[in-house]
Amino acid sequence: MKVKTQSCVVAGKKTVAVSDQEIEWNNKGTLVQITRGGICGSDLHYYQEGKVGNFTVKAPMILGHEVIGKIVHTDSTELKEGQAVAVNPSKPCGHCKYCLQHEENQCTEMRFFGSAMYFPHVDGGFTRYKVVDTAQCIPFSSNADEKVMAFAEPLAVAIHAAHEAGDLQGKRVFISGVGPIGCLIISAVKTLGAAEIVCADVSSRSLSLAAKMGADTLINPQHDDLALWKAEKGYFDVSFEVSGHPSSITTCLEVTRAKGVMVQVGMGGAVPEFPMMMLIAKEISLKGSFRFTTEFNTAVSWLANNVIDPLPLLSGEYPFTELEQALKFAGDKTQAAKVQLVF
Repeated sequence: MKVKTQSCVVAGKKTVAVSDQEIEWNNKGTLVQITRGGICGSDLHYYQEGKVGNFTVKAPMILGHEVIGKIVHTDSTELKEGQAVAVNPSKPCGHCKYCLQHEENQCTEMRFFGSAMYFPHVDGGFTRYKVVDTAQCIPFSSNADEKVMAFAEPLAVAIHAAHEAGDLQGKRVFISGVGPIGCLIISAVKTLGAAEIVCADVSSRSLSLAAKMGADTLINPQHDDLALWKAEKGYFDVSFEVSGHPSSITTCLEVTRAKGVMVQVGMGGAVPEFPMMMLIAKEISLKGSFRFTTEFNTAVSWLANNVIDPLPLLSGEYPFTELEQALKFAGDKTQAAKVQLVF
């Protein structure tokens, strides 16, 4: 069955369009009518620079990996037409050594929505209709707020980062960089039992959002003194670095207590001046955090059951036909945290 759709496509730097396309559903997998999607930092990079890291757009590609929708047709007996679902953008191979160990986020053949890593590129979810593997569809109650449920993917990233830190019950936590992911990490660690949450950012707007998301103390490292947190080899049991900036990495190592844990979430390039001796001497456990595994299902459950409220982070909504305006607004960090497209 051929299905006509309209898709939000990037073809290069500052080159985007809403294009008419045709897809085919052949009774395998699930055909989803996309209803809403959140714009992520990678979508902005593809728009602003035509690439993410070394992955350059070489042909028109559909953007987006934070999407929800409703089932149109499915090959599953457990799902039904009209059912609301969050769409997991991860499609692991299922047979590599990491998939077999339930570490699917490390899959060597991962196909992730809206990625120029491979060529042909992997199309994303910013389209009115999309065929996905049935396993990628995580149902939720039709009574749930779609604005809330569209946060499933970034919340999954935050929960995974929190899990990487280990047991957070009663722990003192430092979060450096409180954009949307940093703010969702606040909610995640609070839900998982953190006793104290201190957040740092150079943006007063981001810090105000962090307060709404549950931070106990706010710090602007450009003019606030962190000596108290650095004393006696550090104060915090766990730190999360969520900006990728070299100075933020150093700060996290300075304020994390000896034998503590630092989770690196923020992405960035090489850090030539990385304070290696501080990491060694304080015996800090440095952990990376990348995407998620089962945390996507956890995120859907938390959002559907009002465990956390992500809506303070929602800065704007645009019809998908106003794609470029939405991307421009989302790229203005003086105004925008999370921006959603409505299909």
